[in-house]
Amino acid sequence: MSFITRPKRARQLPEQIEIPLDSQRVRVRLRPNNRARRYTLNLGVSGSDPVLTIPAGGSYDGARYFLGRNLGWLESRLSNRPSARPFRPGRVVPVRGVNHRIAHRPSDRGTVRVQKDGRSPVLAIAGDREHLERRLTDWLRRQARSDLETAVFHYAAAVQARPTAIRLRDPKGRWGSCSSRGTLSFSWRLIMAPPVVLDYLAAHEVAHLREMNHSPTFWRLVNRICPSTDEAEAWLKANGAGLHAFGAG
Repeated sequence: MSFITRPKRARQLPEQIEIPLDSQRVRVRLRPNNRARRYTLNLGVSGSDPVLTIPAGGSYDGARYFLGRNLGWLESRLSNRPSARPFRPGRVVPVRGVNHRIAHRPSDRGTVRVQKDGRSPVLAIAGDREHLERRLTDWLRRQARSDLETAVFHYAAAVQARPTAIRLRDPKGRWGSCSSRGTLSFSWRLIMAPPVVLDYLAAHEVAHLREMNHSPTFWRLVNRICPSTDEAEAWLKANGAGLHAFGAG
């Protein structure tokens, strides 16, 4: 007589895990990714839940174990995360590193105009109040595309390469990327950073058209075409997370 042992069924992954943290309960979203090689935990933007990425072959138990080992990191980062800063009249938002005050001008023509003010520039936004956030976001994206296309074409000529496309996204974990097919993707939020930061990210991703890695050769190329690399990296490390708070909530 022989017996057939049924394989143990893997526990189905829930959409989220709820954990006690700092006298409150925090939801962590679970995101399976068959292309991921390891578990990763990302903070997410202000007002959103942290995200735990589960690699191919990962499991619920593995996710719980990884999360348990990183609770201290998560608690520290959540306590220091910038508060959400929705686009509202009177709110200050940086554009190319310069603070601009949002002003709702319902009777104005057009969508968004930059106006001078005694204290700081003003982003005058026309139309109904309910469309203010969308109009400002669309305007910022157009500004980002214009600046990024100029920078990308400049650096592409410097390294004698050509991207197949330039795309704008709103990723939470990276500022730019280069696909194997030569598509460059960037966060539109770079338009809020000082120009040296956007310029560096353009150079960084263009350099990947020549070196699809982060080898010493790659970094020599980046530093050759963009001497401000260290300055931009330092700014992103100190201030980058704060850019994700704008428009949230």
